[in-house]
Amino acid sequence: MIRKIDTNWKICDAFIWRGEYLHPIQDFNTFDLRDLIGIDEQKEMLLKNTESFLSNNGGLNVLLYGPRGCGKSTLARAVFTHFLNNGLKIIQVSTQDIAIIPVLLDSMRIQPYKFIIFCDDLSFEEGDTSYKALKVVLDGSIEKIPSNILIYATSNRKHIIPEYENDNLNVAIVNKEMHFADVVEERISLSDRFGLIIPFYKITSEEYLRIVGMYFNEDLSEDLKNKALAYATKKGQRRGRVAYDFFRANKIGLI
Repeated sequence: MIRKIDTNWKICDAFIWRGEYLHPIQDFNTFDLRDLIGIDEQKEMLLKNTESFLSNNGGLNVLLYGPRGCGKSTLARAVFTHFLNNGLKIIQVSTQDIAIIPVLLDSMRIQPYKFIIFCDDLSFEEGDTSYKALKVVLDGSIEKIPSNILIYATSNRKHIIPEYENDNLNVAIVNKEMHFADVVEERISLSDRFGLIIPFYKITSEEYLRIVGMYFNEDLSEDLKNKALAYATKKGQRRGRVAYDFFRANKIGLI
């Protein structure tokens, strides 16, 4: 069991927890905020929150949720890119390593830097109780989260933990008078502990084509528009990731 984390925070601005150690990222996966299309409101909220945090005016822990590929992770990367040279350090932690966060806090709270712990694609399945450690960190301990640390997370679900129909059956077995809401309250309360919840939605055809045009850096011909829309239809959805995949496929001659 890891009890303490010692690392040289000066060597890098971004790290990934690899299960047993912090891996310094030498080639950060950057993204330009100006290239984000169709999520202006979400962009403004995350920028303001991060800027306030870095200006010592406080910030909120953030949950970004919405369908796959709608720009949640890309927006987070773009905001990190924007502020990385302003004393901000990013630590990415996967869902299965959530339990390491309290140990990370102990290491980071005494540092002269601002930290954002980034949990991408946060989700917990039935029977997984590791989310309780995150609940305590967010707002349930006798020890306050350090003022130089925030947690940003993305998820496909607002409540992060899925609700199952058989919960009703479980309620009936345990106590016939219990209400279904009492059973799922524990699950819903996790997302409630994020101070700022930013929703994302499916993009329109026009926004999808604008993203494609951004990657091509040119006005799209009607033929290219039709091919891009047909590609999205084949993929089953319009999203930024699909636009990028279409761009790459076209550039290497597959479409």
